[in-house]
Amino acid sequence: MKQESLAQKIKNKTAVVGVIGLGYVGLPLAVQSAVKGYKVVGFDVQSKKVDMINNGQNYINDIPNDTLKEVVKKDKLKATFNFEFIKSTDIVLICVPTPLDKYQQPDISYVRNSTEVVGKYLNKGMLVVLESTTYPGTTEELILPTLQKESGLKCGRDFYLAFSPERVDPGNVKYKTENIPKVVGGVQKESTKIAAAFYENILEVKVHEVSSPKIAEMEKILENTYRNINIGLINEMAIICNKMNIDIWEVIEAAKTKPYGFQAFYPGPGLGGHCIPLDPYYLTWKAREYNYHTRLIETSGEINNCMSMYVVERATKILNRFNKPLKDSKILILGIAYKKDIDDYRESPAIRIIENFELEGAKVSFYDPHISVYKYKNKEHYGIDISKSKLMDFDLVIITTDHSKYDYKFIQQNSNFIFDVRNATKNLKDRSNIELL
Repeated sequence: MKQESLAQKIKNKTAVVGVIGLGYVGLPLAVQSAVKGYKVVGFDVQSKKVDMINNGQNYINDIPNDTLKEVVKKDKLKATFNFEFIKSTDIVLICVPTPLDKYQQPDISYVRNSTEVVGKYLNKGMLVVLESTTYPGTTEELILPTLQKESGLKCGRDFYLAFSPERVDPGNVKYKTENIPKVVGGVQKESTKIAAAFYENILEVKVHEVSSPKIAEMEKILENTYRNINIGLINEMAIICNKMNIDIWEVIEAAKTKPYGFQAFYPGPGLGGHCIPLDPYYLTWKAREYNYHTRLIETSGEINNCMSMYVVERATKILNRFNKPLKDSKILILGIAYKKDIDDYRESPAIRIIENFELEGAKVSFYDPHISVYKYKNKEHYGIDISKSKLMDFDLVIITTDHSKYDYKFIQQNSNFIFDVRNATKNLKDRSNIELL
């Protein structure tokens, strides 16, 4: 295989890029590739997404609307649900979901199905990169044999294969797709080099090359497991501090004054999003193959998963102080998104909190300036208009997401009582009707 051929296409930006999966990872990557001058074909099974993109309509907040419209108008980006067009691409980036099933085990069906389709249309000289977060070994144990079986081609001789973990932080105003450092690990050095060359051409940062796909796969799991465990630790500290009548938020601020050896993590109602709550379980599952039980990872997961119920328990105690039983109490949840200033509610702890309240007979409403309706268990749930509702009508207001758009002073002055689980009201002078997590 002549490496110079694809390398030259990458350098000259004549390589056609295919992106499979046009969600929070795939679409920003497709747009960034198009902005840098490559012709991009986006693939997705959802016709609604395909139509929106081809009409220049954006559904990912981290992408500027004008940027998407411009690359579509210039014919640099086109979306389709016809996967036959893969055969006209030179580079294929797989950015599909990797959820967990009901047994907390990896569901790699999206990756497997995408790989089989790519293998069917794989051509000589093509580069395939998996970006979906998964267990160490996926690229070499699943992707590689599937591509070779479906295509009849051989990696290293006929095509290139690499893993480069996605690093997406929705709502982050400083770090976007273009300026987040990239890690690349290929099957053989040639694959690593060719994949790194492509990413360095579309990004504004240096690419870090590692010796194998397994290293790249494991480093991604390490990133999110590190955060999962530290958040589990601080959530447990918050529970202990509450029992001891100690302000955990002041404790954290004091600890932050140490210039080394401490990184601040903050407690909350539980973990949300598609990465931190899920990715560590990929390692837990894979570790069983080596007869190893990941105790620390599973313990932190248990703590974080229990925080939504802990919020309900604390809320119940607050209501009891006002002689209000939880049953039939009116609760207002402020925030459905799993983190501030975004419209993503995947795995959001707020949804689990609402469910737990309703199971106890409470009457729950929600307001989120970024989300007017969310879908859970095949049912749509609609929020209220806070400007047309009287906060005093609610027995308890719970701040589950610390959005910047909230007028916290107004909320404080017009609510009976507030349970702030994010310390969002820290700048208010009057906090007499507020309790922190």
